[in-house]
Amino acid sequence: MDRLAIRELPLFPLSGVVMFPGEVLPLHIFEYRYRMMLKTVMGHDRCFGVVNCHPDTGALSPVGCSAEILQHQPMEGDRSAVVTLGRDRFRVLNMVREKPFRVAMVSRVTDEPLSQDMCSLLQKVRGVLGDVIELSAKLTGNKVRLPSDIPHRPEEFSFWVASHLSGATRLQQHLLEITSTERRLGQEYDLLDATRRQLAARTVLKDLEQETGG
Repeated sequence: MDRLAIRELPLFPLSGVVMFPGEVLPLHIFEYRYRMMLKTVMGHDRCFGVVNCHPDTGALSPVGCSAEILQHQPMEGDRSAVVTLGRDRFRVLNMVREKPFRVAMVSRVTDEPLSQDMCSLLQKVRGVLGDVIELSAKLTGNKVRLPSDIPHRPEEFSFWVASHLSGATRLQQHLLEITSTERRLGQEYDLLDATRRQLAARTVLKDLEQETGG
């Protein structure tokens, strides 16, 4: 996305999907209006905006994420498979036009400057995340481990965590809109800590059942 504070941006609404900076998102482009959008952005800066929309009303969320096309594979029937990378968050200011595809005037959204060292909070979130994965692996019997390429910078790490909260669209949208890295990480810690406690309780029950032959 253009680093200018305000710009026009084609929009790609998706129900149940919240995209974050740094996230890789594959998409299948098949509707006529979005095939038109794809042709337009491929001839420009290869960027469009992914915005979560209400599944029933189609209403757009106020904040989305720009997506840069990394790979474009044409398919039969003028369809396309694309791989995109989340770049910058943006706020939808107003709709410029609706047809043939939506274009909005948007403003870039950034986090506030860090007011303190985030190392302690970052380690807390990493620790509880590791516990959640370890407990989940124990319950399911699957070998799961943290990827080696997790971002190290606090803001990028907070987006990485948020992007992996599958099945929690409303929470993800909330985290996307937060403009404080510290607050985002804090809320992620609370969420993961609650999950850790639930998984720990389930693990204890499972161990008891195995001991008693239940």
